[in-house]
Amino acid sequence: MIPYGKQNISQADIDAVVEVLQSDFLTQGPKVPLFEKSLMDYCQVEHALAVNSATSALHIACLALGLGKGDVLWTSPITFVASANCGLYCGAQVDFVDIDTATYNLCPVKLEAKLVNAKKDGTLPKVVIPVHLAGQCCDMQRIHALSVEYGFFIIEDASHAIGAKYLGQPVGGCQYSDITVFSFHPVKIITTAEGGVATTNSAELASKMDLYRSHGITRNPELMKQAAASGWYYEQICLGFNYRMTEMQAALGVSQMTRLDEFVAKRQVLAKRYHELLASLPLTVPYQSPDSYSALHLYPIQIDFTALGKTHEGVFSALRDKGIGVNLHYIPVHRQPYYAELGFTSGDFPLSEAYYDEAISIPIYFDMTFEQQDEVVEALRLVLQ
Repeated sequence: MIPYGKQNISQADIDAVVEVLQSDFLTQGPKVPLFEKSLMDYCQVEHALAVNSATSALHIACLALGLGKGDVLWTSPITFVASANCGLYCGAQVDFVDIDTATYNLCPVKLEAKLVNAKKDGTLPKVVIPVHLAGQCCDMQRIHALSVEYGFFIIEDASHAIGAKYLGQPVGGCQYSDITVFSFHPVKIITTAEGGVATTNSAELASKMDLYRSHGITRNPELMKQAAASGWYYEQICLGFNYRMTEMQAALGVSQMTRLDEFVAKRQVLAKRYHELLASLPLTVPYQSPDSYSALHLYPIQIDFTALGKTHEGVFSALRDKGIGVNLHYIPVHRQPYYAELGFTSGDFPLSEAYYDEAISIPIYFDMTFEQQDEVVEALRLVLQ
């Protein structure tokens, strides 16, 4: 089976992890700060906070921005559920903004129209989370301009987009957002096995996220209520969580970061080749905005199954039967049963639903050979004929 995505682990990666296993620190040692520094340097950002998952990073980002009961968070329906769930974790309400039909990202036109109505109703969001689907950056200049006009915070969900660029600048630099979040799950561009990072240019937000990721505990005299009376003294000053990243994960991340540009460059080659090889087939390849250098975590194609006289499930299963590990990113969040219980229904976000009805993610990953890519294209040709 050719998987839709997979990690690449080198001997250098293995050696980096073994070195930690043989050291004095398996957690809360020097490797986590080193990994954070590598991201700060790469993304050209002031602060990076490593945690055990991108979901945790989204949660502490929302908390740091003061999201809570009575507030509203908006995000895209075409994302993993964590992009919306993080708002619910904080006691806020969640709503969605439909997608742009070219990029499949949150649509700034739809966002502006929804903001106009929300302002009239007194229901403006406190936080908006644009999701850089498949590694392609949203129209952040326009979204940021709307945040200035309507007064909301921005968390970029860049779980797919480490190594991507927007208007020539690395994603994660927070030029157009308050906080950016990355994921390092094994199928992402680089991996720490599990793990995530939140970046920001705000020292205040970084300090808050640092507290929230580690039980709300501090030894910083400037934050404590009373002076430390002994070397063991610490204080819990807020309700935090155990979201810390381990030294093994961070060591793997430091090693992987040295090959990040190489990983993305190979995906660019594969995507260009897919564009050419799939041009004659009855499908739509993913559009690439000239403003964005995509990390190409995914390669989602669109197929008009009705016009072909085929079913979505039929094509999906036929490709799997031929050894092509296709997947689907994503079922619109508002169509999940849990969100249906919150009042969302089919038809609420028609462009997202139309995308879902025609979407299939085909394999793309660093180790993929041209021969494997040819096999994917041939399987598509046979299944769609």
